[in-house]
Amino acid sequence: MSTTPPKKNASAATTTATTTLWRPTGPVELDLVRALDWRAWPPRLPEQPIFYPVLNEDYAIRIARDWNVKHSGVGFVTRFEVDTAFLARYPVRQAGGETILELWVPAEELDEFNAHIVGRIEVVREFR
Repeated sequence: MSTTPPKKNASAATTTATTTLWRPTGPVELDLVRALDWRAWPPRLPEQPIFYPVLNEDYAIRIARDWNVKHSGVGFVTRFEVDTAFLARYPVRQAGGETILELWVPAEELDEFNAHIVGRIEVVREFR
């Protein structure tokens, strides 16, 4: 995980140490994030019991480019900051090689996870 220096949390008067996370996504999910003012991830679908942000941009790029483009015609890589102390509850999961690292957030905890996002979710890459 990439930990960044403390940032001023827009919703609180304190500074918070944050961790940078990435999420590869398709156009449907990105539209839902946009509707949430770039501040939260939408609820999971019934067949999606886990929300998984990833810990490095390279892994997110591979998924967006190789999976999302194939299935949706376009893939996006998003980047966002989350309160580091809050993330301690989620062990890092290695989903393959050394750099294929994810956090597994149960769908029922996504609202709480969203409450610990610091700042806005931003699109950093697009693939077609």
